[in-house]
Amino acid sequence: MTANHGIAERINMNPEDVEHGLAQLVLTILELLRQLVERQAIKRVEGGTLTDEQIEKLGTALLNLEEKMEEFKIIFGLEGKDLNIDLGPLGNLM
Repeated sequence: MTANHGIAERINMNPEDVEHGLAQLVLTILELLRQLVERQAIKRVEGGTLTDEQIEKLGTALLNLEEKMEEFKIIFGLEGKDLNIDLGPLGNLM
């Protein structure tokens, strides 16, 4: 048995698992970015630096983004809790 063969046996190389894990990672990053954008939007709205039209457009964009995230979670069989990746000793991501 070669060293590479031993490694391959220990690594789960199931394509479905790889796809699911990648989808989980990408959606987690997108969710973090969505939350950051939402927080910035709230600060700008509360700071009074946006017009009513800008507030309306921003709200619509954030709702659309949230709906799209929900669609992606359904497509990849993920729930909100699945996007909170455990970072071991650092705790949960979100």
